[in-house]
Amino acid sequence: MRFLRALTVAASLVPLASAAVSKISRSGKYLYDDAGSRFYIKGVAYQPQGELAVESEANEANGGFPEPSSFYDPLSSEANCTRDIPYLKQLNVNAVRVYSVNSSLNHDACMKILDDAGIYVLLDVSLPLNGSIDRASPSWTTNLLDEYIRTIDAFNKYPNVLAYNIGNEVISTPANTYAAPYVKAAARDIKAYLRSISSNALVGYAAVDGEASFRNAVAHYMTCGNDTETIDLYGLNNYQWCGDSSLAESNWNTITQGFSDITVPTYMSEFGCITSPPRLWTEVAALLATPVSDVFSGGIAFSYFPTSDGYGMTTIDGNTVTTNSDFTRLSAQYGNATGPNSPAMSSQQNTAATCPQESASLLATTNLPPTPNPDVCNCLDNSAFSCLVNNATANDPVKVGALINIACDLLAQAGSNVDCTTIGSNGTTGTYGPLAMCSPDIKLSWAFSAYYMLNPVATSCDFSGNATRNEGADAPKTAQDAKIAADNCFAGKSAVVTPTSSPQSTGDSGGGNSPSQSSATATPKSDARATLSLPPTAAIVIGVLGLVAGAVVV
Repeated sequence: MRFLRALTVAASLVPLASAAVSKISRSGKYLYDDAGSRFYIKGVAYQPQGELAVESEANEANGGFPEPSSFYDPLSSEANCTRDIPYLKQLNVNAVRVYSVNSSLNHDACMKILDDAGIYVLLDVSLPLNGSIDRASPSWTTNLLDEYIRTIDAFNKYPNVLAYNIGNEVISTPANTYAAPYVKAAARDIKAYLRSISSNALVGYAAVDGEASFRNAVAHYMTCGNDTETIDLYGLNNYQWCGDSSLAESNWNTITQGFSDITVPTYMSEFGCITSPPRLWTEVAALLATPVSDVFSGGIAFSYFPTSDGYGMTTIDGNTVTTNSDFTRLSAQYGNATGPNSPAMSSQQNTAATCPQESASLLATTNLPPTPNPDVCNCLDNSAFSCLVNNATANDPVKVGALINIACDLLAQAGSNVDCTTIGSNGTTGTYGPLAMCSPDIKLSWAFSAYYMLNPVATSCDFSGNATRNEGADAPKTAQDAKIAADNCFAGKSAVVTPTSSPQSTGDSGGGNSPSQSSATATPKSDARATLSLPPTAAIVIGVLGLVAGAVVV
């Protein structure tokens, strides 16, 4: 793959001069430090709670959980990090998991303080609501790739970044395992980007727990196949060890057995049940001892900061931190636990696992979505659309999602062969429309333009003030113009065409199948800060557009 990165980010890609922490690497299914000793994550979730968003019907129907609508970047305040570091040291942790950061802010002070304390960071690169793969309508798009890369560029210089998590509980039930190919495509492209900048950070995913067949199927899918696309560090958010439990009572014996043949390191990416108080944290001793340590490499206790549902270990008032009994007991458990230093690093090697077959527990193809190409998407947006979404609307992901559904419904009702398969995709069948990789606002401009071509009157390009006609000199006036522009975009050529006469309402139509509508929950179009080359099959999708002379697809 080829990466073209802006020179303006070059400085952020230079690692800091010194590091207090040892480099952690993967060998086989375990983590090791520079000395070749096994490394166990003894961590805590470190993210202040944001405001919870109203649950959408689509997300709720797909096994969703209340998602935050806002977040507080815990690594951007030197004062807060200075306040908290003594308490993190008291907890005897060697890692924190951070769920959301603002890549435009400066994190030098906090990351240096954590590094000096010997604390690694497992950093989620997705953002709430509009910066992550949507389980209700998954896609892997230019804007998400760009968002993830912005965060990586901001943190690449810090030596204590252990891993970048590219998703948290995206797949929540067997019914939405069709989202798995999109998560794995994100892992593939982020791993390629990390290689291009010589980063040793791992790529992780944190999975929801569930019934054994579902839990195991997702874990094996995410970690199977070619090393260029597998998850490096697989996490399980598990809250089954409650009170003074045991391996059998907590089901940890079954979980450990189910994960025993996974070929990458695994860890408990969240743990700390509160349904049988007090939290004794006796699972720490089990986690860092055989037979669990034969499979898992530690975990992340939830949560350092107070939460509305009672998981917090501290109460914070300005610069004052008050710890509770959960904090004290976890500190003791972490302090007393040391995992066995076996097997030896020299005995381990990375191996590829066979991918599981599709089943009722796994509705996921191994045919992954293509690498998003912002050059193609932005070229189409600039030259191949006759009706464009307004900027204000483009920056409102909820409105964009609703309008895509409306426009796709109108196309379906129009009785033509033009439908939204061009911008849709299916993670079960492995079919991906040629514009499925583009950002939601570009998909919306396509849908607006397709409808306008069917009904070429001014009111057809209004949509209650959310769109306007493309009046540029090079704007396409007919489907033939759009075809030439689109062909040029996919071929990497200049998209400039000489417009022909204005379109007529002929009723001609291009090819298509049943609609595959998309609910947009992502940020606007990519600024093309990182461009990955189209895969070898990209040329084929030009024909899929149905852009033949007289067609009504733009």
